[in-house]
Amino acid sequence: MTEAAARPEEAHPGLRRLHLPLRMPLHLPLHLPLRRLPPAAREALPVALLLPLLLLHLAGTARSSDLPLAAALTTALVLPLAWRHRAPYPVFGTVAAAALLQWLADVPLPADVALLVALYAVAAHTGRRGTLTACAVVLGGALAACLRWSTDGAFAAPFVALAATAVTAATLGAHARTTRAHLTVLAERAAHLARQQEQRERLAVAEERARIAREVHDIVGHHLSVMVALTDAAVHVRDRTPEQATAVLLRAAETGRQALTDLRRPLGLLRTGEPAPQRHPLPGIAELEPLAERMRAAGLPVRLDVRGEPGRLPATVQLTVHRLVQEALTNTLKHAPAGTRAEVRIRCAPAAVTVDVTDDNPAPRPATASGQGIPGMRERAAAHGGTLSAGPLPDGGWAVRARLRLGGGPAASA
Repeated sequence: MTEAAARPEEAHPGLRRLHLPLRMPLHLPLHLPLRRLPPAAREALPVALLLPLLLLHLAGTARSSDLPLAAALTTALVLPLAWRHRAPYPVFGTVAAAALLQWLADVPLPADVALLVALYAVAAHTGRRGTLTACAVVLGGALAACLRWSTDGAFAAPFVALAATAVTAATLGAHARTTRAHLTVLAERAAHLARQQEQRERLAVAEERARIAREVHDIVGHHLSVMVALTDAAVHVRDRTPEQATAVLLRAAETGRQALTDLRRPLGLLRTGEPAPQRHPLPGIAELEPLAERMRAAGLPVRLDVRGEPGRLPATVQLTVHRLVQEALTNTLKHAPAGTRAEVRIRCAPAAVTVDVTDDNPAPRPATASGQGIPGMRERAAAHGGTLSAGPLPDGGWAVRARLRLGGGPAASA
């Protein structure tokens, strides 16, 4: 490429004088004003432009005696096309009848192209049977016209040309109908997928809210129960042993600080801008011993027995085990009298994890109101395809038993 070709403003100084951008579009969006018109006006606009041109052509070419009839037939052929999209069958029938009258009157007209337009409209808006019928009518009319108006008996070539044109018009109309149907299906599928995506997002938000609610319930319920028990113990011994009361109050303050630390984790999930290091790690089976120590300090002796390899369990499973044990011990602390003992047994196997939390409280446990307690525990277990049962023991006491599957799968019924 030469330098002049690469820089056309130097090869043609007139471009510089006109100040025209070299990358300006070469077409104008003429279709944009048409889109603002009503559908009926857009459909009638081509007819309003074509019909006067055909009538002017007749005025300059037809004989004076034939002009009224030719003008009437031309109008009858072209004017119905203004309704071709809204009523393709009636329009095609009207145009075909006008063409038959034209053939009977022996008046050849250029407006016969209206038959092809009407055929296209039928193919574009109706089914295959209607398209074949209309195409057969047009082919029959083309054969009749060629037999009457062909010169020197040479009607084969004009008929082949007209037949090919009619078949092309029908094919293009059928293709337009198929494309429109395909686009409609795609639009419906896209709308369906958008609705499904919106539903999935709503379900995800609801599930996340429920999970955070369970986390907050477990954290607040456990730590407040421990703090209440510690505070009651401090009040009970403050007159006899002030040093022990001070130690108990310090333990209650430590429990409150631990509650604040644990609450930052679920609440931090709601603050997307919080740095990841400030989101504290999830508690697991390793944190069960500090949990048991807090319960012992609050007045509930707890025996912890963990067997297997808990370190190989996923973090989500360990969190679930921790929360189940925490909720079960918190319920025992709230409902059991002094002197009650609790035992926690955890068995980690390759296929499942079992959690047993029992106490020896002989008194029946009062019915609790419906809330986040045991239903929340069942939801946690079901999230891992597990089961959970809670109820009194035959010999007295209370038991919470859960089994979590490590292979996933649907939740079993409790």
